Parts: sequence; C-alpha cells; structure tokens
Amino acid sequence: MAVNPMQRKANNSFLLGILITLLITGAIIAFLLLQLSKLNEEKKKTEAQRVYTYVVTSEIKSGTEIQASQVQGGVEMILATSSETIYDSRIKDSKTGGYKIEADGTYTVKPFSAGLKAKVDLHPGTVITSDLTYTDELIASDIRRQEYNVITLPSQIETGEYVDIRLRLPNGQDYIVISHKQVTIPQINGIDSENCVWLDLSEIEILNMSGAIVEAYRMNGAKLYATRYIEAGIQEAATVTYLPSDEIIALMAKDPNAVQEAKNALFSRNNNSEEKNVIRNPINNAKNNEDAEDNLQDGVQSEIQGLQEEREKYLESLGM
Repeated sequence: MAVNPMQRKANNSFLLGILITLLITGAIIAFLLLQLSKLNEEKKKTEAQRVYTYVVTSEIKSGTEIQASQVQGGVEMILATSSETIYDSRIKDSKTGGYKIEADGTYTVKPFSAGLKAKVDLHPGTVITSDLTYTDELIASDIRRQEYNVITLPSQIETGEYVDIRLRLPNGQDYIVISHKQVTIPQINGIDSENCVWLDLSEIEILNMSGAIVEAYRMNGAKLYATRYIEAGIQEAATVTYLPSDEIIALMAKDPNAVQEAKNALFSRNNNSEEKNVIRNPINNAKNNEDAEDNLQDGVQSEIQGLQEEREKYLESLGM
C-alpha cells in the first residue's frame, strides 16, 4: 500500500522530534548526573573538613599550660586546613568504631588532655591544633622549686612567663646564668610579691645560681636580673654563657644529686682554657675589690631578712 508523501513527511518529522527530545533529555540527565556527582564530591570534601574540636574560651599566654576550664569541646567547624592537626574532642565507641552519641544527638565530648602548653598567645575563638601546642618532658628527679629575692625583675612580669637570669658585670659584660625558666610569682592575700620569684631548677642550675649570687654580691655595680621571652612556646632556650668558679665546679663534681650529663657539659666548658679565661678573668678581677667581703656579708644579710619578712607576711595572711 503506497504511503502518501505528506503522511511520510509527517511520520519522519514525528520520529525526528522524538529523537531530538531523547537527545535533549539525555543531555539534561547527563548534566544532572554530573552536577550530582560534583555535589557529592563537595559534600565529601566538606565532611572531610568538618571537625569537632576544642576552642579557646579565655586568653592563654605563650608557654603556659592550657587548662580544661579555658577550652570548650565538641565545637563543630568546617576548616580549610587539614584536620590531621586538630585535636578531636569526640569519644570513640570501641564496639562500633564510630563516635559515642548523647541522648540529644550530640557527640560525647572527652576531657581536654592535661599537660599541653601554648606555643604562642591564644585568644578566645582559636581552634586548638597540634601546631599551636607542645608538651614538656617529664620532670627530672633533681628538679626543685627555688625561691629568690635577689633577682631584679621586669616591672610587669607575671606568673607563667619565661625568663633568662643574667649576670651583668660592672664593666658591662653580661652572662646568661640559667635560661628559659618559667617563673611563679608568690602571692599573699591575692597580691603578687614585689621581689620574690620561684623557679624550678635542676641541681646544676641551683649551684650555678648560688655561685652567680655570691659573685654578684662581691662586685661593686654588678646586677643579677631577669629578661623575658616574647613567645616562649616557640623561642628556643638561650645558651648558658656563665661559668661558675672552680670551687663551685669542684662542688658539682662531688654532688651525687647532679645529673651526670649536665656535669659533663659543664666540665667540658671548664676544661676549655680559652673560653674559661674569657669568662672568668673579668669576674675574678671585678671581685678583687676592698669592699668585696663587706658587700657579701651585707648582701647575704639583706637576702635573709627579705625572705624572713616575706615569710612573716605569709603567716599573717593565714592568721597565724
């Protein structure tokens, strides 16, 4: 049966229309699938950057230990940086491998880890990461808390800051006696002491300080003083440049409480005659003055009296 040319043309147009419709529909479906794939990738990327971390809630000084009361855990954030440096505040479920969920649907928050210190000053809203924190080594067995009232302190020093203790000679030469030590300013009735400071020192450092104090007393115009670190968490400890007298070194050699490694380092410097002469000659010369012994007696007496007065104030604050 012959097909009418007009009818054939209509059929071809109809088929062409269907084909075009299918092509357009396919293109739309392909486009939507591509967009859906992109959305899924973005979602995965976002999820990878989603963290539940600890955030600082109050000012934390560089070098000080971060207290649990100064942070808030379980804070949800989307971070552009890698989450590997983030301290995850969620508790994992050992059975399921996932995270524990509270009744209200939030994640169970674990206590903040003790012992972490701030490398730099941390301000409220800062996300706590491993890049911003560090931990101290275990306290050595010979560390003791020493109290001094003979060190000239910076006018605005606060508990928790780090200092070097330096000895300045009358001729301007300057030596580092101990370095990178965190200070504690004792308080009485909530008021900081004006001249006392506590330092946690090793046996060698204690003897080093004792030698420097006595020698400072014997020199007219000498000064034992503290200098502050700007960012104690990231600034390395300065190298000690002070070398105590032969008498102090001999005492250190016989001291059973001093760590042998510290002894060896000190003896190595003492055996370097060139370095020893550069350090010791100016100190010995400055001590050879007619007032040396009188200055020593006056200085020791003043130190003892100052500590006694501080003790009396403390006992009075306790009502004793």
